[in-house]
Amino acid sequence: MPLVMIVTRDVADRFRGYLGSLMLEVAPTVYISPRMNQGVRSRTWSVLTDWHTAEPTGSVVMVWRDVNATGGVGIATLGTPTRELVDVDGLWLVRKSLKDRSLTD
Repeated sequence: MPLVMIVTRDVADRFRGYLGSLMLEVAPTVYISPRMNQGVRSRTWSVLTDWHTAEPTGSVVMVWRDVNATGGVGIATLGTPTRELVDVDGLWLVRKSLKDRSLTD
């Protein structure tokens, strides 16, 4: 059972309450579970997806160890992340959208 981490940004308070009941909040809006199995992870993500669909504000990112995924990391996102993850030859790279860039970047 791999470590699972969920990070939220600008979501409703119920997300924090729900995640806090399942996982350890190690920093504001950063939740970890050292031994969350795939079934619990799927059900947790299903609840978060339903809530985010009903109230689409902010974002949620979940990461976990997945030996079959790019870089050995499974990643699921809800909302608009500030960065875009791109798989390049089996490696995750981060790309910032041109529309989000200021003239000082």
